[in-house]
Amino acid sequence: MVISGISLIFVLISIAWQRYVKIKSQQPALDREWVADCAKHGKASFKGSKVTLENVRDFTWKNKKEHNSKWIKTKVDIDGIRDIWFVVDHFHKLKGLAHTMLTFEFEDGQFITFSFETRREVGERYHPWDGLWRAYELYLLVATESDALHLRTNIRNHKVHLYRVQTPPGKDKALFNALCDRLNNLGETPEWYHTLGKACTTSIVEQVNLITPGRIPRMWRTILPGYSAKAAWKLKLIEDWGGYDSTISASRIDERARNWDGNEEYSMYVRAHLPPK
Repeated sequence: MVISGISLIFVLISIAWQRYVKIKSQQPALDREWVADCAKHGKASFKGSKVTLENVRDFTWKNKKEHNSKWIKTKVDIDGIRDIWFVVDHFHKLKGLAHTMLTFEFEDGQFITFSFETRREVGERYHPWDGLWRAYELYLLVATESDALHLRTNIRNHKVHLYRVQTPPGKDKALFNALCDRLNNLGETPEWYHTLGKACTTSIVEQVNLITPGRIPRMWRTILPGYSAKAAWKLKLIEDWGGYDSTISASRIDERARNWDGNEEYSMYVRAHLPPK
């Protein structure tokens, strides 16, 4: 029995080692057959305060599978950043599981969303377990908010919260530029997505700490994004709208979004009830 037990341990170690070696040998790529919603990779180019963004996703979603594909090129002026918004999309019944994004609101009326996601191949579906084992490339989606946010509030019918970010003078521009640099880097040198180490919220934290070292300390709430709003509120990264519970209540936008009639500009409509700056 002892010999067989030891043999079993060695067999398990051998299987684990072979899997580890196989996984470590895999290399991320840019040229796979991607699903339509991440088929193109964004690119940013700079000229003074003007930033030109290419391959910005601007889909109109009919349902979870059907959409009108549209990728656009647009130009923004970072001197015209009005607000930054932190989005928390509670897509699962488990409170800790959520997706986070950042939207930049500009004085010219544009709302540009940055979302760290998985870049999936045709036939692939996302699963957190698979995300631990080099199953997906890391993808930084750049999209109009009427695509990325509307998809979650109105098409997937998720519970979604929108918080106004607080930044010191100049840090809003620095964060936008940092995200654009990250976008360009991923477009040239692909990286693996990792459910715990390199996902939506941890990637945002990385960019914030890049421009302000140590601004967000290591904490478990960044690994479980459903709790990230509590951390952001405590760290005064988002506006306090009358205490934590009141902030959570006021920030919810999905119920209002589902009453949108398609006539008023979507991003302005879902913000109409939020506290003023």
